[in-house]
Amino acid sequence: MAKNAKWSDDYWLPLMQIYLQKPVGVKPMYSRRMVDLSLELHLAPHLLFNRMCQLANLETPRIEHIWETYGNNPRKLERAVRLWREMRGYGNADDFYEGVSINETFERDFRPLYAGTTLMPVTLILILDLYFRLTPITMVAETPEVQELARLTKQSPSQVAEVMQVLQYCDPYLNRKNAIDSPLLEPCRAVWRRFGNGDTEQLAAHAKELKEYFMTEDKRQEK
Repeated sequence: MAKNAKWSDDYWLPLMQIYLQKPVGVKPMYSRRMVDLSLELHLAPHLLFNRMCQLANLETPRIEHIWETYGNNPRKLERAVRLWREMRGYGNADDFYEGVSINETFERDFRPLYAGTTLMPVTLILILDLYFRLTPITMVAETPEVQELARLTKQSPSQVAEVMQVLQYCDPYLNRKNAIDSPLLEPCRAVWRRFGNGDTEQLAAHAKELKEYFMTEDKRQEK
């Protein structure tokens, strides 16, 4: 939810807390903790990532002061972050942003498509990337790549395969004529409009970044 709100110096505190979590250092842009903070602050992940790089490089006197104050005192930092969250909007984020113009952007990618599903647009983006690597005959639950993506995104292989079947109705090259009745059709069309007609290499690079959202630290270390 992009809002007409600027960066606040208080935001350095939760960002630094993530930076100091093991393994210490700049975290992947779409790691779960970075995305969660992005959703909390209503700032896109790439903006937070850029700020974290500034934090790592001690780019301003303000950042140097924050490091001097909290860098070697994680308990003090934890208390400061907890107090910031308690004070932010007096405990109510909706009140905090009341009267601020709202223009939903990246948040929608990390919300369920509809009630009763765990599929999100970010999941569809990863499935679309795999879609371009398979042929229609291999877009089935038994295909190893489908099973691997299902494990990563915590979906069933049949669910991933179902999305691929729906994506075939969005693919102009397949030119499917018969009708399909599925709640996935419109979300799949929306993702196809965003990525399906563009550069598949760019989609692949973006999908690789997005996979970080689903990875545990153990999986990340295996890469």
